[in-house]
Amino acid sequence: MDYMSRLKLLGKNIRRFREQRGLSQFQLAERVKFSREYIADIENGHKRISLKGLFAIVDALEIKCSDIIDFE
Repeated sequence: MDYMSRLKLLGKNIRRFREQRGLSQFQLAERVKFSREYIADIENGHKRISLKGLFAIVDALEIKCSDIIDFE
């Protein structure tokens, strides 16, 4: 699997968990101190995310890192 495919799957997983928790992009962005636009770009696979940012999202969604990077 190539890099871009992984970015898209990461974003898809973030979106899925965010929606399962009933959060809007804006609400998640507020929790992790990102802009809503940046959250949208991550979810669409258009932006890279740092480990610090990934950890913030994982904590905000109350999930494990392995949940969000499961590409199977």
